[in-house]
Amino acid sequence: MRFTEHELTAALTGAAKTVLAAQSKDVRKGRADIDTVWNGMTKFQRFSMLDSLGDQILPVLVALPDVEVESGTRPSFTDQQILETVEAKLGEEGGKLRRKVVVAARVALVRTALEHLPPRTDPDALIVPDHL
Repeated sequence: MRFTEHELTAALTGAAKTVLAAQSKDVRKGRADIDTVWNGMTKFQRFSMLDSLGDQILPVLVALPDVEVESGTRPSFTDQQILETVEAKLGEEGGKLRRKVVVAARVALVRTALEHLPPRTDPDALIVPDHL
C-alpha cells in the first residue's frame, strides 16, 4: 500500500500514544491527558518510542495490499490481510508460542496504527492560491 509521509507519521504517532497511554498509570487512572504526557517527554524519549514501534509497524503498513481509497475515507483492510502481512514480515523467529504472541501483538499495533490514519484527501481538489 502506498501511504504518504504524513499518513505514516500520523499512524505511527497515534500507535505510540496508545502504547504510552497503556503504560502510563496516570493516563490509565484519568489523572493525566495523553497529549500532556506525550508533550512532557523529551524529544529523545519520543524518538526512541517512535523508532522501536516504527521497526514493527512501518514494514507491515508498506507491505499491505493496494486498495482503492475514496477521498475523505481511510484505507480498510481485512483481518486476514493484516495477519498475512504481519506473518510474512515476521519471518521464522522464535518458537510456536512466542511467535503466536508476537504476531498477535504486532497485528494489534498495526490495527491501532490504521485507526489513526487521517482520511485521504484528493490532491486534485486542493485549492492553490493565485499568488503562488
